[in-house]
Amino acid sequence: MAITTPSHAILVLLLGLAAAVESFDYGAALDKTLLFFEAQRSGKLPSSQRVKWRSHSGVGDGYPQGVNLVGGYYDAGDHVKFGLPMAFSVTMLSWAAVDFKEDFIKLNQMGQMLEAIKWGTDYFIKCHPQQNVLWGQVGDGASDHYCWQRAEDMTTSRTAYKLDIEHPGSDLAGETAAALAAASLAFEPFDAAYSRLLLVHAKQIFSFADRFRGLFTDSIGNSKQFYTSSGYYDELLWGATWLHRATNDEYYLKYAVDNCVAFGGTGWAVKEFSWDNKYAGVQILLTKLLLEGRAGKYASTLQQYQAKAEYFTCACMQKNDGYNVKMTPGGLIYLREWNNLQYPASASFLLTVYSDYLSKAKKSVQCPDGLIQPQQILNFAKSQADYILGKNPKSLSYLVGYGKRYPLHVHHRGASIAPVSLLHSAIGCVEGFETWYKRHEANPNVLHGALVGGPNANDEFTDDRSAYEQTEPTLSGTAPLVGVFSRLHTLSSGKQMEKPKQPKPSSPYNKPQVPSQHNAPAPHSKVAVPVEFLHSITNTWTVGGEIYYHHKVVVKNISQKPIGKMKLQFEGLTGSLWGLTPTQAKNTYELPQWIQPLQPNSDFSFVYIQGGAQAKILVQSYH
Repeated sequence: MAITTPSHAILVLLLGLAAAVESFDYGAALDKTLLFFEAQRSGKLPSSQRVKWRSHSGVGDGYPQGVNLVGGYYDAGDHVKFGLPMAFSVTMLSWAAVDFKEDFIKLNQMGQMLEAIKWGTDYFIKCHPQQNVLWGQVGDGASDHYCWQRAEDMTTSRTAYKLDIEHPGSDLAGETAAALAAASLAFEPFDAAYSRLLLVHAKQIFSFADRFRGLFTDSIGNSKQFYTSSGYYDELLWGATWLHRATNDEYYLKYAVDNCVAFGGTGWAVKEFSWDNKYAGVQILLTKLLLEGRAGKYASTLQQYQAKAEYFTCACMQKNDGYNVKMTPGGLIYLREWNNLQYPASASFLLTVYSDYLSKAKKSVQCPDGLIQPQQILNFAKSQADYILGKNPKSLSYLVGYGKRYPLHVHHRGASIAPVSLLHSAIGCVEGFETWYKRHEANPNVLHGALVGGPNANDEFTDDRSAYEQTEPTLSGTAPLVGVFSRLHTLSSGKQMEKPKQPKPSSPYNKPQVPSQHNAPAPHSKVAVPVEFLHSITNTWTVGGEIYYHHKVVVKNISQKPIGKMKLQFEGLTGSLWGLTPTQAKNTYELPQWIQPLQPNSDFSFVYIQGGAQAKILVQSYH
């Protein structure tokens, strides 16, 4: 659709390479976005919870249906757990953790990032108790919106809705598979066994999505008025693309190639990337393979994907022969009246990663209206992030809690009502509207890091709870910004990282990256260890609704000396173990006599069976 071209001044603002602009603290903005995910947590909150005005909630989710669905994230200002946008949000967080890993580590934010991802993936694992079953929603959108209560006081329905063979949902399942596959890549350097566990679920869920096709809203009609899916072909391509990146299994790349025409991957030229439309993301991820010289026999098809990736890029950059993304007078991508900021946020992320891919390959993009360089693409992405942080006609930050001026009347139940710690009595359904929703004062709790819906097509904004199109935040809107802020912080600080001012609680992931688990000693060892442990999951099955895993552990002597007696202590071991000799101490085992001593470069294996993640292995002593 042809639109009016922005003025020359706006183009200079968007594409200028070195304009003198207001300086933003992207590291602080990043930290606040992660706080938003803590504020959206459902379930029993951990002791490390930083958002203190929240407390435990939704602790019985799923129980009426006989399944444990406690955890996950509330979607927006309400308390429904919608599977599709939640999974998209986890995919975006995971993509950022993979592509900008070094940025997060140097910022000392990798721990918070992985914990935000894991809060979602732990929930998705619970949602997948059987191979062809995926629970897709908890809570009733209609009844939830009739009440204005804190999550801790909920009296609305917590009905859970599932997908199965008779009730498919390829869009929701495909996105969940993508989220788990992307998360497996994020966790691989830090927790190899959890990474493999995520891949087991990702593969099974993708198979379910592909074999039993259908729109999830046809199976979960309750979602239709809130998240209407436009189709599921993009999610099937998206899930396959992420599984290929996570596994390097040619099957998934061939799937994306074989279905490129039927599913629209090489046919749809889009100007939107969002929780509903993944085509641009698929096209850019597959272009990455081409740019890296890894396309092989699929090069011709991937070049077709690349053409569509460039269409998206050129449309955002206003160089697409008139078929451009619509912009506000102030230079913001504008697609829809409702919660528009999610679109410039997601486009900003996609263009940030694409500019990196192009830069590493020393490539540019030839648009109908001229050649654009990777730096220009990154500058445009930065212009969208800067608009969000305050470089806009209102000089208002649309990221709550960031900057001198930001929205104070955010459309969010928990933020707008005094916390349980201060107001101990429960808030009733109607009382919440009368006492808290309608009050003119600012919200009593600052919802740090929430990206609100944002201004209208003329850069105008109304800071009012009732203007929910503009003041309600969402998971899927905020999630893409995390990666954008991490990248911009690196660039703006000349790679001289500053640690965030706010102290971080201890986290198993708040540490520099360790070498791959395939080549490094176990990170949980108490002494310098002469062995490495290679974990894998070789089989799964379901008993009484619970999934059990067959864990195989290969122990290899990586020292230059034979190893005699070695004692291994296990943490989190709940099942049976074979291949080691038990000692008198609880959960402590020795190497079996027949392999002593374990010669240099030799290995042996043992197995154990249990539900959930792997046990941790600590080397107590050896001779």
